[in-house]
Amino acid sequence: MCLVWGTTYLAIRVALETIPPLLMGAIRYTVAGALLALILKASGERLPGRAAWPSLFVLSVLMIGFGNGGVVWAEQTVPSGLTAVLVATSPFWMVGIDALMAHGERMTIRRAAGLLVGFSGIVMLVWPEIRMGESGRAFLGGVIAAQLACVGWALGSTYSRRRGHTDASDENVLATAAFEMLFGGIVLLGAGLARGEGSWLAVNARTGAALAYLTVAGSVLGFTAYAYALKHLPIATVSLYAYVNPVIAVVLGTLILKEPFNARTGIAAAVVLAGMALVRDT
Repeated sequence: MCLVWGTTYLAIRVALETIPPLLMGAIRYTVAGALLALILKASGERLPGRAAWPSLFVLSVLMIGFGNGGVVWAEQTVPSGLTAVLVATSPFWMVGIDALMAHGERMTIRRAAGLLVGFSGIVMLVWPEIRMGESGRAFLGGVIAAQLACVGWALGSTYSRRRGHTDASDENVLATAAFEMLFGGIVLLGAGLARGEGSWLAVNARTGAALAYLTVAGSVLGFTAYAYALKHLPIATVSLYAYVNPVIAVVLGTLILKEPFNARTGIAAAVVLAGMALVRDT
């Protein structure tokens, strides 16, 4: 999950060269969800019944509609590596939201300090860019989109764990992931068509290959691995994937897409990761 998702930021940036953001997510997740559901059905696995669809739809809106939709929107104006660093704040949101929930893990002084350190790193990362006129406003819009993605992902992850401990404890985790992706793809499709993205959809060999990679590796493999981890591991442990993703994304974005990377970016990213280390329980 860590290795695959670290490469998806590069693939998203490449796919955005000709494919509009929401329709890209729609195609990716609709195809991936349908493909996985068909494979499971052919293997004789039981798929979620209609009674489970409403809660799965809520999960899809949070984790895919907001989570993935926010990321692809952000990458229109924010370099792929920086987007990965911004999305690395997901553990902060996950821990904070979980602490507000009934029976959630309490907020400790160590975790609160980690939140402050991590968000100070985000400010250090984005402050110079957002002061650059119109381009700065576009960049700020991308930063906000990335944080909305984090909030949606954190809410969905928390809801998924609580759902898994109750009525969904006996569900096939792959079947659940398939329906979440399918419903999420449909949500993004509706949003993309409402924006008129269908009129400027175009695919070439380069962007088509990136979209295929996102569909198979990023969605079928990565998302199902994440769903499995959420069901079987503590949420603080699952959130550690965000340590690896930014490193891979920054390296690939710098080497392949020639995205800018300087000392300030490196220091800010290190501060974010330091905040994550504090948030994590020992």
